[in-house]
Amino acid sequence: MPGFELFGDLERKEVNDVLDNGVLMRYGFDGMRNGHWKAKALETELQSTFQTSHVQLVSSGTAAVSVALASAGIGAGDEVIMPTFTFVASFEAIMMLGAIPVLVDIDETLTLDPKAVEAAITSKTKAVMIVQMCGSMGDLDALQAVCSKNNLLLVEDACQAIGGTYKGKPLGSIGDLGCFSFDFVKTITCGEGGAVITNNETYYVNADHYSDHGHDHIGSDRGAETHPFLGYNFRISELHAAVGLAQVKRLPEFIAIQKKHYTILRNALADIPEVSFRKVPEGGEESYAFLNFFLPDLETARKVTTAFKEYGIDACWNYFDNNWHYVRKWHHLKDAKSLYPLTSEIKASLSKLKTTEFSQSDAVIGRNISCLIKMSWTEGEVNERASKMAEAITSVI
Repeated sequence: MPGFELFGDLERKEVNDVLDNGVLMRYGFDGMRNGHWKAKALETELQSTFQTSHVQLVSSGTAAVSVALASAGIGAGDEVIMPTFTFVASFEAIMMLGAIPVLVDIDETLTLDPKAVEAAITSKTKAVMIVQMCGSMGDLDALQAVCSKNNLLLVEDACQAIGGTYKGKPLGSIGDLGCFSFDFVKTITCGEGGAVITNNETYYVNADHYSDHGHDHIGSDRGAETHPFLGYNFRISELHAAVGLAQVKRLPEFIAIQKKHYTILRNALADIPEVSFRKVPEGGEESYAFLNFFLPDLETARKVTTAFKEYGIDACWNYFDNNWHYVRKWHHLKDAKSLYPLTSEIKASLSKLKTTEFSQSDAVIGRNISCLIKMSWTEGEVNERASKMAEAITSVI
């Protein structure tokens, strides 16, 4: 996904503007900055990109999830349904608020199975968080229907899917709140950073205040601002925002490159009978950040992963044994290993994960191989890679 592959003059110009100006903090110092407001400019740019009313920049994608949930009133004892396949940040962000992550099975979209979501709803459920992993989406119509029926918040974690769309709408803009990451290995990067997007003005105002120690941001004297409620520090710096401001302007360029490379690779594998591809709901278009395909079983997927390495094919993973992205290896979560005491409710919920079987997720993830799409490849390198991938797969099937 990394936009860092293609840093150029535009990124350098925006960063130098900040350094020349001398104000690295996004708030205050009005008289010094000579009209330079990189974070504000990036928020405006993202409003257009995401076709949304409000954008609040924060310090990371993880912070974005916590701030999004907090802005809608999710907190201690509330349950948030999330997928078994994601990044550890998903449950970290939920637990930071004292809320309880409830893990449910995925389907061949590689994210939430709507039927599994509905089965997991209790009187404590307050939100459903779909994680648009590896550049694509789940069945958003079905998930919206489940949330509407049960009066639940739908939160889109689109950190890995910027640029993807569903029925013409950008991923992240479809739920009540959307979350993005701009860390070093995302399609567009700030180095570190994230964003909360929403069309709900109350959620936006809450996110704006909460992410900056509760400051109300009224007036031009930061020291005179009031604090309507408690907040924390999830601010982005002007330096980080400056990089993101350059990168977001290049997003169409990045998506076009990813799509070109993705298409070459997919076409090379499409004629192999044992290969099938990730399910993309009708009306959806991937961001093309990853090529995800399925093989007949876990054993075959492991053999192909090994063969890829032997053929010099990097950046392809089977997540079944992955420490960071799949529930099987989240032992620190299952064992509730925390530096500070957790609530009895959270402990009780986490202890159930030790014995819960996710056979449907195992079957999906076990057969899946996910390949990163790099933007720095030449067309010749992509074609060579495609040939090697097809040869490696057929060598073990």
